[in-house]
Amino acid sequence: MLRRDFLAYLAGAGACALAPWSLVQDADAQPTAQDQAIVAQAQKYLNSLTSLTANFLQVAADGSTRTGKAWLQRPGKMRFEYDPPDKQLLVAGFGLLVYNDPQLDQTTNIPLGSTPLGILLAQHVVLSGDVTVTNVERDPGEDRITVIRTGKANEGSLTLVFGTGPLELRQWVVTDAQQRQTSVSLYDVAPAGPFPNALFTFQGGAPIQSGG
Repeated sequence: MLRRDFLAYLAGAGACALAPWSLVQDADAQPTAQDQAIVAQAQKYLNSLTSLTANFLQVAADGSTRTGKAWLQRPGKMRFEYDPPDKQLLVAGFGLLVYNDPQLDQTTNIPLGSTPLGILLAQHVVLSGDVTVTNVERDPGEDRITVIRTGKANEGSLTLVFGTGPLELRQWVVTDAQQRQTSVSLYDVAPAGPFPNALFTFQGGAPIQSGG
């Protein structure tokens, strides 16, 4: 993925990141009791996450793929290391998301609260308020919840994909304002940690400020 596309992905659903959610699918439709139950279960699950490790597969809008390993520790910390030959590093911690591309000798800081990852890493996820759940899909073994910032659907959306046996976050999909999609799928998810703070701290050169 090109650097500009990757950064657009990080910020693409940023308006959704730490804002609370509300379950309103459109002006005329009312959420079903089953929809409400799915969203409530997702909220409980996200708030129950503490620390874990996983492998991931990232698929960009152009179809290119990248793999790597992730560490997550709530609240506020995540680390994505890409498999060789990719040397990029993504570290979330202490209110910032830091993306380092050693090939370009560039480091970018983005406020964590302006990125989709902020949803997963928030101190407490509350599924009501300024972000709207636009769609809930139920398939055998899988639930999908799509959110937007209320009144700003043109900014893009974020879809969270959960396995249901047992409930587990499997994937998130960011759709940007141009309807380009980037997905991150998790596998080999396992509880782990707690991890040292150094794992979520980037040591490098002066960063490029981006957004926020």
